[in-house]
Amino acid sequence: MKKNNVFRQSNRINEPCLVILFISAVLCFFNALPCQGQSPRDAVYFYNEGRDAMFREDWYAAIEDLLECLRQNPAHAEGAASLAECYYSLGEYDQALVWVRKARSLARLNMETANLEAFILIANGRLDEAAEIIKYVQSREPYNRNALFTAAELEVARGKPGDAVRLFREAVRRYPDDRRILISLALVLGSLGDTEAAREYIERAEVKYPDDYRVYYYAAYLASRAGRVNAAIQDVQRALRLRPDFIPAVSLLASLLYRNGEYEEAAALADRVIAARHDDTSAWLLKGMAYSGMGRESEAVTILEKALGFDSEDEFIRTALENIVIESTRLEDPLRERWANYHFERARAYRLRNLSAEALFEYRRGLRINPYAKERLDYAETLRLLGYPELYLEELIFLRDAGMDNQSIEDKIETYTALMSGSLAKRWNVEPAELRPHWNIAIFSAASQSAFYHTDAGYITSQYIKDILIHDSNINTPDFETRQQSFASAFRTAREGNNMQDAFSPSVPDYFLLVNVLENERDIAVNAELYVARTGARAGSFNVYRTGADRLRNAARGIVEQLGQAMPFRAVLLRRAAGEGLIDKGRMDGCRDDVVYQIVRKGRVDVRSEGIGLQYAEGDITGSFTPNQLGEELTSGTISRAGFFDLVAVGDEVVAKEDAGQSGGATGGASAAAADPELRAILRTLR
Repeated sequence: MKKNNVFRQSNRINEPCLVILFISAVLCFFNALPCQGQSPRDAVYFYNEGRDAMFREDWYAAIEDLLECLRQNPAHAEGAASLAECYYSLGEYDQALVWVRKARSLARLNMETANLEAFILIANGRLDEAAEIIKYVQSREPYNRNALFTAAELEVARGKPGDAVRLFREAVRRYPDDRRILISLALVLGSLGDTEAAREYIERAEVKYPDDYRVYYYAAYLASRAGRVNAAIQDVQRALRLRPDFIPAVSLLASLLYRNGEYEEAAALADRVIAARHDDTSAWLLKGMAYSGMGRESEAVTILEKALGFDSEDEFIRTALENIVIESTRLEDPLRERWANYHFERARAYRLRNLSAEALFEYRRGLRINPYAKERLDYAETLRLLGYPELYLEELIFLRDAGMDNQSIEDKIETYTALMSGSLAKRWNVEPAELRPHWNIAIFSAASQSAFYHTDAGYITSQYIKDILIHDSNINTPDFETRQQSFASAFRTAREGNNMQDAFSPSVPDYFLLVNVLENERDIAVNAELYVARTGARAGSFNVYRTGADRLRNAARGIVEQLGQAMPFRAVLLRRAAGEGLIDKGRMDGCRDDVVYQIVRKGRVDVRSEGIGLQYAEGDITGSFTPNQLGEELTSGTISRAGFFDLVAVGDEVVAKEDAGQSGGATGGASAAAADPELRAILRTLR
């Protein structure tokens, strides 16, 4: 009996253990299976993860997930298309094209993928191919929403924003609530200067999408481009309240505060951008310019130097840094030698390739930074190779006077002084210091422009243009404040001309040039509007579009070349001996021996009140000048009087007859294609 009780007690002890073991086994079995509602980490899972990352605009994480999706399922068409969108958003258009074509091969009848390919082709500049795809989509679906949008962007890329407006208006008529189309139409209208219509459409988008941070961001951009800085600040702050981590809005707010002179706040916001995107060179530039605005130039140089470490080819950063060094350091400061050496190295590389004109430009930029560099001798040699022995001799004499000479330089000075003994300057006893530019053109940038990519791009470009014009013997650039708040302030500054100290220059410049820059990460378009300083009337327009390497350098040079070609010939009679005379312009200045020039009484030649040209009365013509010997900077010729009495006197002006009464403006530069790269760039962000 006792034995049976022990047995029953033993069973009671073991029964709970068996239950526990059974439950554990069941749990292990179910844990080995996916939980209810949870998908395995398959292609679909990684696709969804990738799309979530795309929504957050975390393109790197999205690419990682989508690549894994396609590794598991190479036939996943949506994954390939999404991957193309990611590369598109990163600006890797070639790679985007690879993946979108992969997606189209997997889903040939998907019109949205076809539209995406057209977008990517437009970004690649392959406009004809994009047009064929758009035509194909519209043949199958005439009112496809994305096809209408893509067709309009194609017209923008072709430099036909008016046609783009027509297409966007048609799209708005069919899809009046489409956020992207409303914003796009507003952006194109804003680029055309139709600010009121642009505000109408962006405000319509704000009403329809009051909780969409992107709408306020684009509204801020449009207000910024229109010069309404305070309104832009309010809009971008609304965008950031809705999404505080939206970095493009942080960048825009930093730029706006910089333009308002709130440099400390702008620098702090730039730090926020840098914390999120450490290699964002635009943020580094903004921070450096803000520190410069605070008067902390040495720190600004350090910041911009660090920015160049991320992208040594960024011309805006390098030029801004060089300008700070030029303006804030002593001539003997080692910083000057360091940053000038970059240009001297480039100049030597150009000389090795026999590109003397390109080398000359780089030497001049280097010498602008470090005037007493030993490379001035190489610069002089380049002038000699280009056929300017007189200028070569002037540079050698400069080296000697600066204490940088040696026996070799002394020998060359002696040799070329002997060779130049018969030059016009020696024969007529003229010193180079007597030669003065005859056009005074103030160079300004509009502080109200938006600077979508590089902060203060207009100011940096204007300074670059001014530096190039230092070497132009025809054009003088008065030392005015380059940044102007508006056309009105530029006009007032130029007209009053109250801080010109040059006794040889008139109190008011002849013209002022207002420079505007539009750019994206690859292209730059510089527009320079020329106005008559006396009246404010438009005189001419110069446009340059450049892409690829050295685009800032080449665009600035293009504006200078167009400006120089547009200016009428103008000289002064320096010397006279009987029927012979000497004027202060030579072959470097466009003087020709097959033209008979008119001599006009001193002080009677004036700039026309509208357009580019000179005006004077017929009765003020005292004679004519026929060149017979052209020098580099001087020309001698025969003087013929205009009437019975010889009224020609030293100091009279010499002009080309064809310029008399000229009133037309000048328009030059690249074709309108891609005339607004900034518009193209911001439209891409709407994908």
